[in-house]
This record gives sequence, C-alpha cells and structure tokens, in this order.
Amino acid sequence: MTQQPETAGRPDTAAPAAEVPPARTPAGGSTVADLDLGPALEAVLMVADEPVAVDRLARLLERPAARVAGALAGLAAEYAAQGRGFDLREVAGGWRFYTRPEYADAVERFVLDGQTARLTQAALETLAVVAYRQPVSRSRVSAVRGVNCDGVIRTLLQRGLIEEAGSEPETGAILYGTTQYFLERMGLRSLDELPGLAPFLPEAEAVEAESPEGMPSFAPDDSDGSQTAGA
Repeated sequence: MTQQPETAGRPDTAAPAAEVPPARTPAGGSTVADLDLGPALEAVLMVADEPVAVDRLARLLERPAARVAGALAGLAAEYAAQGRGFDLREVAGGWRFYTRPEYADAVERFVLDGQTARLTQAALETLAVVAYRQPVSRSRVSAVRGVNCDGVIRTLLQRGLIEEAGSEPETGAILYGTTQYFLERMGLRSLDELPGLAPFLPEAEAVEAESPEGMPSFAPDDSDGSQTAGA
C-alpha cells in the first residue's frame, strides 16, 4: 500500500526534466546565451524580411537590451568603415540589412535577370489568364491558350505567383488565383488595378460578323454545345 504512491510519484517529477533540455539546447550543445553576440545578430538579421526591434532580439538571444543595442551600433559602424556592399540600419523601430545605394545598378541587374527574364512567354500568357479569369481551373486556362498548361501551372505555383483557390462545385477541379507576391511583383495594390482588356480586344460587331454564334466562350461545356448545335 505504501509503495504505490512512491512509484506513482516518480514519473511525475521526472517528466518535466526530460522535456526541458531539447527545447533550450541547440545542435552544437550550447545554449543561445553562450553564442557570440555579434555573429548571432548577423545570423538572425540575415534572414529577417522586416526590421527587428532591439527588445525582440534581446529576448531571442537572452541578452540585456542595452548590450544588444550597443552591439548593433558597433556592427553598423564596422560595416560603414569597411565600405561593405550593405549597411545595417535602424529603421521603423528595428534593425535590418540594406544594400548600399551606390551598388543599386548591380542589384537591379541581378533582380531583373533572376526574375523577369526567367518567365517564358508561355508562363506570362498563363499568368495573365489566371490573373484576369481567377479563380480558374487548369482546363479553362488550357482552353484559353489552346495548349496544355499543366507544366506552366506547376512552375507558377513554385514561383509563388499563383496559388490554389478552392475547387469547382460541379467537377471538383482545383481553381487557381494570383497571390500577394504577384501583386508585389507587379507593383499593384489590388487586382482592381490590373489594366483593362477592352483596348486590346476586337469590337463585338467584328467578332459577331465572323462568328454567327456570337462571342465565343472558353467554358468546356459551352464549347461542346456550340459544336453540337453547329453540326
């Protein structure tokens, strides 16, 4: 009778101790507080996509805020003295790396070469169809372009320019739409700022004159019905 409470009590006291070390000990075996402050700050800020506040850095690296602020100022002065291609700046309540203005031409050439040049004509056409007809399925995109677009759709998904946007209730086909990254790359605040297509389309009268069935539709069901009716 007296042994049962002792046996039951031992796992309760051992469990918390077993959970603590993995949460605090990095791969190298030391804690974050043991890391050199300067390199640790550089590593964190290198992957930050927005300015990081001193208080947050101090909490993450387990150091006093005053010490972190001093280390940041020291790094910024060091980079400036060495004439590096980047600066460490305090902006918008935090710290972040920025390229120096005198190297803007080199950065611009790299960005343009790495982004716009790699989008093929097929990718641009497919992206335009998704942007103007979203949400839209792969089959509809293929119908508009007249070729299979599966490979191009995968490329645009990998590039983060489009994303899944639900599915069609009737067929279950996956629908696609553009992403926030697409708006950023295009310099748009919303899809409402996409340029209108009207100036690039033929007049309705001209289209109707060429086709007695009126304006064409790219919906698979409609196109099949039109061919049947015409037959």
